[in-house]
Amino acid sequence: MKTAADISLKPFNSFGVNAVANNMHWLESMDDVQQLQAQSQPASSFDTGADLVLGGGSNILFTSDVPGTVYLNRIRGRNLVEEDGDSVLIEVAAGENWHEFVLWTLNQGYYGLENLSLIPGLVGAAPMQNIGAYGVEISNVLESVKALDWQSGQIVSIKSEDCGFSYRDSRFKSTEPDRFLILSCHLRLLKNFKPELSYTGLASELSAMNIKNPGAKEVSEAVIRIRQRKLPDPAVIANAGSFFKNPEIGTDRAEELRSGHEAMPVYRVSDEICKLSAAWMIEQCGWKGFRQGDAGVSRDHALVLVNHGQASGFEILELSWSIAKSVQDRFGITLVREPQVFGAIP
Repeated sequence: MKTAADISLKPFNSFGVNAVANNMHWLESMDDVQQLQAQSQPASSFDTGADLVLGGGSNILFTSDVPGTVYLNRIRGRNLVEEDGDSVLIEVAAGENWHEFVLWTLNQGYYGLENLSLIPGLVGAAPMQNIGAYGVEISNVLESVKALDWQSGQIVSIKSEDCGFSYRDSRFKSTEPDRFLILSCHLRLLKNFKPELSYTGLASELSAMNIKNPGAKEVSEAVIRIRQRKLPDPAVIANAGSFFKNPEIGTDRAEELRSGHEAMPVYRVSDEICKLSAAWMIEQCGWKGFRQGDAGVSRDHALVLVNHGQASGFEILELSWSIAKSVQDRFGITLVREPQVFGAIP
């Protein structure tokens, strides 16, 4: 297992924040994981608050250095576990690039992930975040997660129904954020394409492309076009994608808000729940394109906070607090942060 000390984390997080890891372990194979198991006492091998598991770094904000060890997950591999007449079960390692994996499934004729094209990061973050876009969530196709349980030191298989999935959330993120090192995911994909086009913007994009009966690759292309147009590329300007979740509220409360803000986008999730556009509310509060030092809000999408160069993680976090307060004051809605913050939060 490759190890090093005093490693800059700036190349390893899409916000481009400068932080330093006291130690880093590169996990590139299951042999490395087994070596980690052999070297560690199960109950004390991961020090909460000092150690960190890091994948693609596309959903983290550093407000301090990492005083312990960063476990950099770079385990690769894709494996066809089983196949029947209608579906396949694929095991994909946590260190695989998510978007590259989605494109690979489409080229193999396996469907279900096309709406999740161009989501940044690695596969290991997918169940942690319960990533979702354009009407599809990873929980729709995930059967199980294989992980190292830091508490027991054992490798375990966790069924989808035991992952605690909810909107942009899971047990790996909220209730037990430091217990598991995700190693791979088992995904059930279809061999016959069934398009999910309930998202209005996706249907409109396909119409603009003059496509009436899209195939999976065309849906993927439409998703990519939308994301490239709306979301800034982290390679061009540092960011972690959407910084806040879209709030979900009761339908009665949603109607009250609409009565005072007729243009407010409201999306019905169920008979009792509606989803609001966090980006619309942030933009109404005047934040789109705002810049304070090197911390700012994207000119292209109000939901995306950016680092124009040398912003610290804490400066970005402070900006997010100001944005959330203005939305709370104007609309009475509490915005919830998506990225994980590593470090002190006063």
